[in-house]
Amino acid sequence: MATLTVWRFPTAAGAEEALDTLRKLQRQELITLQDGAVVSWPGDARKPRTRHLGDLTGMGALGGAFWGFLLGMIFFVPVLGAAVGAAGGALGGHLAHVGIDDDFVQQVRRTVTPGSSALFVLSSDAVLDRVRSAFEGQHAELIETNLSADEEARLREAFTEGG
Repeated sequence: MATLTVWRFPTAAGAEEALDTLRKLQRQELITLQDGAVVSWPGDARKPRTRHLGDLTGMGALGGAFWGFLLGMIFFVPVLGAAVGAAGGALGGHLAHVGIDDDFVQQVRRTVTPGSSALFVLSSDAVLDRVRSAFEGQHAELIETNLSADEEARLREAFTEGG
């Protein structure tokens, strides 16, 4: 079963800096990274910068389509206003179908704000206590949603590149 986690950092550079921790955990086989993305939001910017972590996970289990979809729903659709409201509702419903509910989206939207950053990771086989302790001292806040096996399969079917 895959887990989608979001680690929120109180600085715009925090998520990028935390990638070293994630790489070490992967080398120690304390987590299996399937895919991921970094969001950094400088305090003076109108919108965040996003980066897919294909370099960290190889080809990436889901690819840019999933991350563009998810991060767009969280950070960019609210900015577009009512004109896209109905489309946003339909897209949000699609996310809920794969196990990413509106509460998760809203929580990320509320907590990842200008001057902060976030590390989004799709992973499995995590040794949770060791992963959590590895992030101690980095002022990370964990937001997490678990995906059932069925939801993970639907997510992969919908977003796997070439699938």
